[in-house]
Formats: sequence, C-alpha cells, structure tokens
Amino acid sequence: MRLSALGDVCHTLPVINTLRAAWPGTRFTWIIGKPEAQLIGDVPGIEFLSFDKAAGRLAYRELRRRLAGQRFDLLLHMQMSLRASLASRAVHAPVRLGFDRRRAHDFQWLFTNQRIPHVEREHVMDSFFGFARALGVTEQRLEWNIPIPDTARARAKEFIPDGENALILSPCANARLRNWRNWPFERYVPVADCAARELGWRVIVTGGPSETEREAAEIIAAQSHADIVNLQGKTSLKELLALIARARAVITPDSGPVHMATAVGTPVIGLYATTNPDRAGPRLSQQWRINRYPDAVRKYLGKTVEEVPWGTRVRNPDAMSLISSEEVIATLLRFAEPKL
Repeated sequence: MRLSALGDVCHTLPVINTLRAAWPGTRFTWIIGKPEAQLIGDVPGIEFLSFDKAAGRLAYRELRRRLAGQRFDLLLHMQMSLRASLASRAVHAPVRLGFDRRRAHDFQWLFTNQRIPHVEREHVMDSFFGFARALGVTEQRLEWNIPIPDTARARAKEFIPDGENALILSPCANARLRNWRNWPFERYVPVADCAARELGWRVIVTGGPSETEREAAEIIAAQSHADIVNLQGKTSLKELLALIARARAVITPDSGPVHMATAVGTPVIGLYATTNPDRAGPRLSQQWRINRYPDAVRKYLGKTVEEVPWGTRVRNPDAMSLISSEEVIATLLRFAEPKL
C-alpha cells in the first residue's frame, strides 16, 4: 500500500524489488494512486491496483470489489495518510505491517498490528527499507527497472538527439504549493544561459499543465538568451522519464522529477531550502545538491536543524530565495567540468 506521490513511489520500488529478489516465489500486489500508476504501473512481476482518489467513495468501493475474496499473507502499509489507511481496510491479511508509533501519523497505527522499529533521522527511502529489514531482508537493491515504451524513447530522441547534451529544468515542485517549495522562476534564466553559452547544452523546460507551471516555463523561455525547448504540459510521465533518461542533468526543487531522475541514473542538482535534503534529497546525487535548509531553519524558525523535528518544512515563501543563481551555476559547472 503506497498510493502517492511520484517521488515516494520511486522510493518504494527498490524496496519491492529487493523483496522480490529475496522471495522469488511470492506474488506482489501494489495498491497505488492513479497518476503514479501511469509511471510505474507496467513494471513486470507486480500486480498493480490503481486507486483514483478523485473518485471519492467510489474509489474505495471499487477497491473492495477488486479485492473481494482475496487473502494475503502480509500487508505492507507504507503510507501515513488517512486515505491510504481507509483503503487498507479492503485488504484481508493477518499481518499488517506499518510504521512505528512515533512516525505513524494520521492514526496509521490504528490500521496495523505490527510496526517497524523506529530509526532516528533517516532518508525517506531508508525508512521504506525499514519494512524489508523488519522482515529479515537486509540487503538493499537500488534497482528500479521502470519500463520506458519505444514510442516515449523515440519522442525523447527527437528533442535530445544522439551525441547532444541536454539540461532539463523542472521548475515547479507542486503547482498548489508555489509559495514555498519553488525557486524563483527568473533565477533559472542565468542558469539556462550558462548551460547553453558555456557548455553548449540544449536546455529543456518541463512541467505539468497547471497555470503555475505554464507561467514558470514562459518566464524562463522569454527572459533567457538560450534557445529554450519548452515542453511544459506536452509530455506524459513516460515521455518525461524518457527525456530525463537521455539528459546529462536535471535541475529542480524538491519534486517528483528528482526521484524519477534517480530511477534512470541521471544526476540531479536539487534545490533545497524549505525541505531537508538529508531526508528527501536525490538518493544518488547528494553531492550535487544545493542545501540552504540550515539557513532557512535558522532565519525563519529561529532554530538549528538539530533542534527541529525530523521532516520539518520551512513554509515561508521567501525561503527558496536563499539560493542564488550563482551557486547553482557554480554547481552545474563543477558537475560538467570532468566531461568538458
């Protein structure tokens, strides 16, 4: 049971693949959100049951119908939300493994009968691997193997031909939370200009169909001197994954594309001030992150990182402005330098 979000299902997939390798005779069924199923719902060897939260009560009714008469040995309840917990009631399993009481927010502990051990201050993916450890599986296999259709690969190749380097800018973390996780859109402009002028890279802006994402892409494209390829609202999740797989690097704030890039082995320059990258940063690209979270905690919360609860977010619209274009450019050039 892990419904959302994109980044979290990308964290969950290696855990499931680890368990599949350890238990080759086991059948796995994954109850997953509808958008997230569009990204990973075709991974072979796993039965995916899509849960459409937009359908309201009908989603629960449909899930109960699809699971009627089925019995499972184990439920991995890997989402701390009341919606997921209510959906988990459709699963008949004698062992219902969830998070420890200290982390089981939204009353998740009421819907489980076994809990993983508590671990202080760990990365989100490591907390998910806590389920495998609790089941006696200690090896971590960082394997995703998300299928990418040939049509998606072909379309990505149109925008990033063989032999060309591309930088993907994914400027919006969440269209509904534009005031605190997003980096000021105009600050991407000098970064895009540097990538095009100094590195000779193609610059592609991606994003969903929301008004905020449209605004971000238009600001970057209009103000940049680079020939920006604006693909905002023009790609499916599989096409976005294919683009990311062909790119040299991705620059984005705390968002799903961070972890999509990790899944396909593309380095990420993650922009962090409102969330802690030690907890939620790119699992395999932490050396390229921009981390102004300690500064934001000090300035807006009046504390140190060690003094605030793990997972604390700085919900201030000015926090991301602590990151300058210059330091992002410096990180990009440092990343690119060995291959110039």
